[in-house]
Amino acid sequence: MSNTYVTVEEAILLRGLRMVVVGQVPSPWSEAAKGIFHVKQIPWTGVHLAYDSQALKDWAGQRSAPVVVYDDEPPLSGWAEILLLAERLAPSPALLPKDPADRALAFGLAHEIMGQQGLAWSRRLQLVEAGLLGLGGFQSKVAAYIGKKYGYSPQAGAAATSRVVELLTMLAARLKAQHAAGSPYYIGAGLTAVDIYSASVLGLLRPLPQDVCPMHAGTRAAFEFSEPATEAALDEVLLRHRDMMYQRHLASPLSL
Repeated sequence: MSNTYVTVEEAILLRGLRMVVVGQVPSPWSEAAKGIFHVKQIPWTGVHLAYDSQALKDWAGQRSAPVVVYDDEPPLSGWAEILLLAERLAPSPALLPKDPADRALAFGLAHEIMGQQGLAWSRRLQLVEAGLLGLGGFQSKVAAYIGKKYGYSPQAGAAATSRVVELLTMLAARLKAQHAAGSPYYIGAGLTAVDIYSASVLGLLRPLPQDVCPMHAGTRAAFEFSEPATEAALDEVLLRHRDMMYQRHLASPLSL
């Protein structure tokens, strides 16, 4: 599916699904939302996030992304809210299991990947910490801005790596158990939102090649930041799953 990008002023006048996304950066939250809409074949109109746009802030309610607006409904920015909207707009293919226990498992795994203190959140703090210490990660000014916005503290930064490691270890173990049961997916025998979230977040730890995911050299260098414990926990089973997702289900190359 190809998507049109318009100005916020144009988007406000439109109906249907519109989404504010980060431009030129494969933000895992934005990419996951794109992936969900792609799998469900839900058309949307894009608006690139502009931090200096008061009109965008007034319309979307914040200077962050992704923010999704459907018709005249209130803006949505949480990963779960966006997923549930997509399930409502296009019930098939379902990205949440029907079985209540599996559905609860899907939400739990999704939170551990996308939610506060989850993998993407903790990796972001890890990159902030590295930038502020001059070890890599985000450039210092970017690190200071992101850190202030998303709750960085020396304590949170110090804990980020261990959190990243334990989550990568848990996810790898989950996939290996699924492979032993004959499935390449995180839950059951079929695709769920958890698979999309995992594939999207891996870009924060091991970016896709430049010809598949074109991004600024500084952004790529930040995302490629590595340290021994994280590298050891980044099991090949996670990367193989990511590659399978882009081969079978997600749009490639990425449209940023």
